[in-house]
Amino acid sequence: MIDKFVPDKYFKSIYDINYKLLLQSGIKCLIFDLTNTLEPESVHTPSKKVKDLFEDLKDMGFRVLIVSNTFKRFVTPFKELLCVDSAYLSFKPLKRKYKKIMKIYNLQDNEIACIGDQLFFDIYGANRMNFTSILVNPISTDEFTITKINRKIENLMINHLTKKDLFKRGRYYE
Repeated sequence: MIDKFVPDKYFKSIYDINYKLLLQSGIKCLIFDLTNTLEPESVHTPSKKVKDLFEDLKDMGFRVLIVSNTFKRFVTPFKELLCVDSAYLSFKPLKRKYKKIMKIYNLQDNEIACIGDQLFFDIYGANRMNFTSILVNPISTDEFTITKINRKIENLMINHLTKKDLFKRGRYYE
């Protein structure tokens, strides 16, 4: 069970991921978390750097989606400005939205990679679906109160994973 919290890949940020290698391995769809993965919680529109990355990813042939546990009003500006599909109030790590995405886009589990900054929601959710799970460091400490509480619990899990030599913060791998 504890291995469901271990990411398949771990990078400093979304800009450090080797997307060409993901494409070569058969990944067709990239699912990004929004808050503290793409932008800090306090930023309500995507930066030029995020826009450029998403354009590059779409040009490479990826289907790019944003799947977030936050409200529609926070997700919509990103969806519209990045010209991607999205899901809000996704209740990650539950499987419902992921299954819907697989059905709508006719994707298999080995064709999807999920990218996010939280073990309990992004990584656990992806691993439960047998997607490629990619953890990135959170962009900012500026977070919702509930996320700050989740981070404290997440740190306990990271300490446990570190003791078992399954994961260590700052030891990036592909």
